[in-house]
Amino acid sequence: SCDASQLCNCSSMGLDFVPLGLTAKITVLNLAHNRIKHIRSQDLQQAVNLRALLLQSNKISSIDEDSFWSLAKLELLDLSNNSLAHLSPEWFGHLFSLQHLHLQGNSYRDLGESSPFSSLRNLSSLHLGNPRFSVIRQGNFEGIELLHKLWIDGSNLSQYEQGSLKSIKKINHMVINIRSINVFSEIVRDLLHSVAWLEVRRMAFSIPAEVQVLRVMSSSFARKISFRQTLLTDATVPELVSILEDMPQIMELELVDCRLLGTGEWEMQIQAKQSQTLRVLTIEKLSIEEFYLFTDLQSVEGLLSPFTRVTVRNTKVFLVPCRISQCLLSLEYLDLSANLLGDQSLEHSACQGGWPSLQTLNLSQNSLSDLEMTSKSLSHLGNLIVLDISQNNFGEIPDECTWPKNLKYLNLSSTQISKVTKCIPDTLEVLDVSANSLKEFRLELPRLRELYLTKNQLKALPGATPIPNLVALSVRRNKLNSFSKEEFESFKRMELLDASDNNFICSCEFLSFIHHEARMAQVLAGWPDGYMCDSPLAVRGARVGAVHLSPMECHRSLVVSLICVLVFLVILLLVAVGYKYHVVWYVRMTWAWLQAKRKPKRAPPKDVCYDAFVSYSENDSDWVENTMVRELEQACPPFRLCLHKRDFVPGKWIVDNIIDSIEKSRKTLFVLSEHFVQSEWCKYELDFSHFRLFDENNDAAILVLLEPIQSNAIPKRFCKLRKIMNTKTYLEWPLEEEQQEMFWFNLKIALRS
Repeated sequence: SCDASQLCNCSSMGLDFVPLGLTAKITVLNLAHNRIKHIRSQDLQQAVNLRALLLQSNKISSIDEDSFWSLAKLELLDLSNNSLAHLSPEWFGHLFSLQHLHLQGNSYRDLGESSPFSSLRNLSSLHLGNPRFSVIRQGNFEGIELLHKLWIDGSNLSQYEQGSLKSIKKINHMVINIRSINVFSEIVRDLLHSVAWLEVRRMAFSIPAEVQVLRVMSSSFARKISFRQTLLTDATVPELVSILEDMPQIMELELVDCRLLGTGEWEMQIQAKQSQTLRVLTIEKLSIEEFYLFTDLQSVEGLLSPFTRVTVRNTKVFLVPCRISQCLLSLEYLDLSANLLGDQSLEHSACQGGWPSLQTLNLSQNSLSDLEMTSKSLSHLGNLIVLDISQNNFGEIPDECTWPKNLKYLNLSSTQISKVTKCIPDTLEVLDVSANSLKEFRLELPRLRELYLTKNQLKALPGATPIPNLVALSVRRNKLNSFSKEEFESFKRMELLDASDNNFICSCEFLSFIHHEARMAQVLAGWPDGYMCDSPLAVRGARVGAVHLSPMECHRSLVVSLICVLVFLVILLLVAVGYKYHVVWYVRMTWAWLQAKRKPKRAPPKDVCYDAFVSYSENDSDWVENTMVRELEQACPPFRLCLHKRDFVPGKWIVDNIIDSIEKSRKTLFVLSEHFVQSEWCKYELDFSHFRLFDENNDAAILVLLEPIQSNAIPKRFCKLRKIMNTKTYLEWPLEEEQQEMFWFNLKIALRS
């Protein structure tokens, strides 16, 4: 169950005990979801280099006191969801490197008489609690001075000795799930100066007296307060606002998946010393049962002027009162997506004098239907630069509209429009009209730099003369069958043309232009989606049908007509055979492999400049670039990743770029998904990495399974992927938030190995 990086996955194997034969080579041991009941002294004695030990979801009820003593290098220990009735300080006494400890979901009632964590000087995150957890005593957290995250799940916690958490000097993120208001108040009293982000879960504030107990929060130095799955009422909201007003450093308030009983009739007494630091308000999925009776919130007008960013998403908002909009004097970003705003209500919401500083407005997924009225309602917003009104139902649009004078970015995708008119403002630099029913695009937009026309019904490229400054054009998933050399060359500043998933018909002139145009990449059947070729401009993934050219189309001379027919039939036969057995692909692959073989087997250490080369499909780029890259490149110490979009050398052949990037990287990290196995370029990268494994007799490949892949979905020519997945342990991306921290930890260990 162990791969070459010594990550051993023994989860879900029905084990009743820790396997025998563990050695010092093992770095990660996953024994989760088994039936282990007891951890013995000798079980882990030889695993002295273990970095992560995963024992969650077993039936562990007892652990010998010296079971973990040999694990001085252990950084993650997960004992969650077992049957531990008590915690012994002896278990953790020799875990000097431990950073992450998960103990939730057991059956212990308390943490003992003293601190079980006194020797864990490097502890970063700690997760405690279970339904039976009822007591926290003074001294239980002695020895811990700094935590990145502390999660206390104490739904039945009834006794808290004052000062128990005061020994922790700083907590970046504190998550509290406690029903008792009084216990919660006592805990917060000890955390006034140590917590930066306080997250409150599953609490009910039904009457003012319950909130008054939290008055101690007004002295807290927390910069962010989050409420999740929390109950509020008309009676308790004013009290809660009063407390937040007094907090000296609060900058952000977040309410997610909460419930409000009432109609907004709040008796608010605005203090002269209202919060001068609160700038960001986020409300998502707020449930208001009688939302249609909600008031105009006149009572909170005096609190709104400092806000710069407000998000109210998926909360059934159908109107923002004009007076509220006029009070948002500093607002620069407003997200009202996935609500119920209509044309009339938007006109009232964006009234004269409302949102005077607004720069970005998101109104996607609402009930807007009149584009002329929408543009007119927003026309007075002189500072508005970005407007997203996608996923509304505009249908036909008028010939003339009035827009904000500085508008530069407009998103009209998925709005059911069938044609574009001069209603579109000529001030735009970026326009997205994807996923509509457009058959042509003939607008004059002199400043436009990016145009997105994906998933329409275009049969020809838009004219270049009306949009002379266009740099990027996407016409994916349209009905293009050809375009001329003159059409292409008319775009003088074009850097990227994405024309994949169209229906190009091969004429002699078209093929000749495609193959010989110096500024353009090849348009070939099956060109892998998501990659650019070795020129400044790329037409990616364009589907070219089988070439059926009559002799007269290619050769006018009747003398050579018969020869052309014969040659054509032979070529057609070869293409059919090559297509069936992937001959062309293997020839290209062999040529690239021969080139790679002539290079040194391993780049000199001074040339290895990346921790990992990341191979992924373009369809998975959102997760890779916004989640994985941010997590790894902002780690401490940070990892240096090689991404094709960012690090490939422009003008260089794509195959050379791939080979060089793999050679200059210590590891090759594959993000596997259904899209990955459909990508030809991912196949190239997988094979080049596989050649390296055979040449160097090592294991430089790391597999991350982003989503389950059916075996019958893997093409036959991905035989090496089938083999590697059968012989290597791979990491699976968990959907549960609690498991993602363990995923990142395992991935970082694999990258460092």
